[in-house]
Amino acid sequence: MKIMVMCGSATKHSNTRGLIRWVEKALQEKGVEVLKFDAGQHLLPIYNGDDEQNELPEVKRLRVQAEQADGFFICTPEYHSGMSGALKNALDFLGSRHFRHKPATLSAVAGGGKGGINALNNLRTVVRGVYGLTLPGQFVADPDHFDGKNELVSYEAKERLSLIVDELVTLTQRLANGKA
Repeated sequence: MKIMVMCGSATKHSNTRGLIRWVEKALQEKGVEVLKFDAGQHLLPIYNGDDEQNELPEVKRLRVQAEQADGFFICTPEYHSGMSGALKNALDFLGSRHFRHKPATLSAVAGGGKGGINALNNLRTVVRGVYGLTLPGQFVADPDHFDGKNELVSYEAKERLSLIVDELVTLTQRLANGKA
């Protein structure tokens, strides 16, 4: 089973990336093959729909991995009450052939308070638009969930993430085996 983990932060040192590192490890411990897209490492041009973009190595890489994925774990920083532009741009290169009948768990990293929910709603709308099966379990991380090195340290956050990772793995296995 393969799950694609998507980091929507283009920032070099980010809490979003710290959350993703924790999720990747949790998935690997469950025997899941992790496919990775990181908006800060796999740089894409601004999507414009031109056929020439289909031949770019990073576009091909993104599409091949998304096709191979049985499910998705997507995390975005919250920027101005929405998902990151880098993540939205990556999703614009994908479509229903990549997401149809595949579960997707959504998470956001916010600046604190009641942040993150609008970014999740924004992301949920886009993933539903490409026929992904957005799972009800979601997670918003606040700055106090991380240490000064962008590592997830909050016990409560890890417990909550464990539950939604378990949900993603269970449903992805069922769908991949035709037992959902």
